[in-house]
Amino acid sequence: MTVQPPLAEIAGMLEQSPDYRVLRRLVPRSDFTPSDGQSTKTAILLDVETTGLDTARDEIIELGMVKFTYLPDGRIGRVIDTFSCFNQPSIPIPTEITALTGITDEMVEGHSLDTERISEFVSDAVVIIAHNAGFDRKFMERYAALFIHKAWACSVSEVEWRSLGFEGSRLSYLLMKAGLFHEAHRAVDDCLALLEILAITLAGFDRTVLSVLLERARRKTIRIWAEQSPFELKDALKRRGYRWSDGADGRPRSWYVDVDESNQNIEIEYLQDTIYQAGIDIQIQTLTAFDRFSVRG
Repeated sequence: MTVQPPLAEIAGMLEQSPDYRVLRRLVPRSDFTPSDGQSTKTAILLDVETTGLDTARDEIIELGMVKFTYLPDGRIGRVIDTFSCFNQPSIPIPTEITALTGITDEMVEGHSLDTERISEFVSDAVVIIAHNAGFDRKFMERYAALFIHKAWACSVSEVEWRSLGFEGSRLSYLLMKAGLFHEAHRAVDDCLALLEILAITLAGFDRTVLSVLLERARRKTIRIWAEQSPFELKDALKRRGYRWSDGADGRPRSWYVDVDESNQNIEIEYLQDTIYQAGIDIQIQTLTAFDRFSVRG
């Protein structure tokens, strides 16, 4: 009788060949880096599942959070606690959302977000991190006022993944590059997956992804509005990275772009010389981690 080697041994053998790539199921862990007496700060990873993508009208059906510590150099210390709860929306959960998340009307029935418990869980965190903060922050500010006053960081837009050797920013792809896979689209599971990504030490940089993210989140950015720009130049603005605001959320109905503070004058000169061909006043906003991604932005 032929005895098969253990699966772990088979996986190890396959990894020795350039013709195979092995993915292991993510097993959540609590301890990452001993603090060895160093001071640490507390952060929250947050993810919401919702009835849709409209941040002003759709509703949260599940909230997941992971509280963890990190060291001054951006290495993750340990997981302190996790938080998970359902919320029954005012409408039935759309079938496509149930298909995506696995969350049904029966699962959320009778549940609601306890803002007091949520605020207590988040109160000591110095930063909230989400893998699309422009989405998650707007939802959370509707449900709990505490999130309005917290600093936020976005692990999608505030990490230049391509320059770090990655081809995209989808969570499942990033996890795959780390040799892992997980059950996606459940809030706490996605938070724990993101934690593993943030813990990666980047080859050639000797820094963690979390360190890179926090450095970017701390900077000031300038939002520049190209109000009343000529319609025929919209494609030029899109190619330069401008996005369209339809004005539905109270912001100007206009194209806009976010740039680093050091590039403010360059972008204003571009608009004046190329788009308007006149030295007109350009509306700008200064954004920090405390208002970036917020409805107030």
